[in-house]
Amino acid sequence: MTLDQWITLFAGIVGGALRVGVPFLFVSLGECLTEKSGRINLGLEGVLVLSAMAAFGGAYLTGSPWIGVLCGALAGALLATLHGLLCSLDGVNDVATGIALMMLGTGLAFYFGKPLIQPQAPQIPFIPLGNWSDSPAIRSALQINALVPLGVALAVALWWAFARTRWGLLVRMAGDSAMATRALGYSVSGIRIAATAAGGCIAGLGGASLTLFYPGSWNEGISSGQGLIAVALVIFARWSPLRCIGAAALFGGAGAIGPALQSAGIGWGYHQFNTVPYVLTLLILVVTCSPRRSLRGAPAELGVSR
Repeated sequence: MTLDQWITLFAGIVGGALRVGVPFLFVSLGECLTEKSGRINLGLEGVLVLSAMAAFGGAYLTGSPWIGVLCGALAGALLATLHGLLCSLDGVNDVATGIALMMLGTGLAFYFGKPLIQPQAPQIPFIPLGNWSDSPAIRSALQINALVPLGVALAVALWWAFARTRWGLLVRMAGDSAMATRALGYSVSGIRIAATAAGGCIAGLGGASLTLFYPGSWNEGISSGQGLIAVALVIFARWSPLRCIGAAALFGGAGAIGPALQSAGIGWGYHQFNTVPYVLTLLILVVTCSPRRSLRGAPAELGVSR
């Protein structure tokens, strides 16, 4: 490889981490908030797909990508709220309910999204970070989603809220000890429903990024399992919103290796690198499920740290 190819490859991976990692960032932040309250939402795949369809439809019908983003966040919040309400009932299992709502969300998205497969919707504007270069490939690779600063700000805000605010303390307390929360007179179900709904709203922003920026269209295979990967990503980030930024960038960069090789002019074997995010997910699950390792930072009510 020539020096120009190496530079293009590096820029492609960095730019891909900023593009591909955006849905991972929002979905992992949403799941981090949900799990901090002591509830796991495996229905995030359905949330992601439904919000992606709703965002695309909203942008297509109104002509505004930002209205589309709001529609995606609202759709994610509604489906997550349903999850929170169902899980608050006696004898209802979080995991089973999440799987059921994952199928519900994807089914609704596929049904209502049929007319949206061919049309084009207005896209979220990009922030150019590559104007310093004369290379068109580098300039194109470093066009980042305008929602990236919002994702970073949300991560910082969640980290600060968990550490410094009464609201954050209540969420953490509900996730660590339901009995202590009830003893102080607070509703565990209410806290978890609110956290799950807010987490779904944040995850909905990730769905909007899928259809309104990268890849920028609606189809039934848009998410490629990113909602489920985000659950493992939260474990990898040790339930820390700030670490979710690095974890999302890592997974985004891993998913961008294949396209970056193509942009650098390397066509052989690039498609094999598309499996890297899934291999990383398996490795994380194997490492974190080892009984010899402690999951530091895990909310006790999830049952994974007992």
